[in-house]
Amino acid sequence: MTVDITRQEPAGRGSAPVIPPSKPTARSSAAQLSRRSETGALIGTIGVFIFFCIFGGAQFLATGGAASWLNIAAELGIVAIPVGLLMIAGELDLSVGSVLAASSMTLATVSGYWGLPMGVGILAALAVGVGTGFVNGILVSRTKVPSFVVTLATNFSLVGLTLGLSRLVTGTTSVAIAPDATSKNIFGTLIAGQFEVAIFWWIGIAAVVIWILQMTKFGNWIFAIGGDAESARATGIPVTKVKVGLFMTSGFGAALVGVIQTILYNGAQVSNGQSFVFNSIIAVVIGGVLLTGGYGSVWGIILGTMTFAVVSQGIYYTGWNSDWASLILGILLLAAVLMNNTFRKLALSAGIGTKKLKG
Repeated sequence: MTVDITRQEPAGRGSAPVIPPSKPTARSSAAQLSRRSETGALIGTIGVFIFFCIFGGAQFLATGGAASWLNIAAELGIVAIPVGLLMIAGELDLSVGSVLAASSMTLATVSGYWGLPMGVGILAALAVGVGTGFVNGILVSRTKVPSFVVTLATNFSLVGLTLGLSRLVTGTTSVAIAPDATSKNIFGTLIAGQFEVAIFWWIGIAAVVIWILQMTKFGNWIFAIGGDAESARATGIPVTKVKVGLFMTSGFGAALVGVIQTILYNGAQVSNGQSFVFNSIIAVVIGGVLLTGGYGSVWGIILGTMTFAVVSQGIYYTGWNSDWASLILGILLLAAVLMNNTFRKLALSAGIGTKKLKG
């Protein structure tokens, strides 16, 4: 039995000997690691990477191969991190796809079709995302309707609104744009001709969110709300404000990717973004976040995003018939999720608190 002495007194006559604190062993460290939310995601990422290193060959390991899945991971990760925070808080956001498309078309229309400065178009695009998130948060908090229903309705409504306004204002569903050099360098350039600058946005956002979860009371509030919203409210946590803020963050992430894609590809289409709706949720779940809330980590979300990107792009380096791509993708993703569930059950059975799962 491990005895933890937090206060040591000098041993005198008749006193019990002082037992020094035990040092963590390799076995105990391994046990703790196996119970962390991101452990299953880490093993899944390593597993699929080794798989495609073997079957994808030199092309997968080349610079172009790395760029193909890192670019996918960066854009998806910018959306998945705030979506993951919402899921930790016990909510879902299915409107990110339509937000991405609406933000893209807003930027293209304002700065491409109308010719206003790029800064104005970018701010307008980001405002669309933040505003949509605010509406989602208010509706979910005030009506008590499940966020799945609210954001699904928002998704379809915003798709129709974007399509209708695009035809009404521009007469088309695709608008070109000629971004200035500064905007191109910040949002839409390719480093070494292959790696999107979005990778740095992804890293920066991940670092900020990890700091928030680890070092601020807002991070504690997110986990507390996901564990039991009513108990969190009873302890004085502003549940409504936190949820509205998280929905706004989710909208901002989707809008930022919309801006990045519009500037990168010099244009926007109303059909952009719908794949991000379920791809972001898949990446978050692979990363170890519970759909019921209260459990997960940003590191896990990052690893889940990387797993999804490696699988989705690695298949095309194997030389196999692309008709089997979806089947292979489904099998590998299911295997990763099942593996992650095993480690998640270990953590829950061991009584690991959510405070230890924020990293």
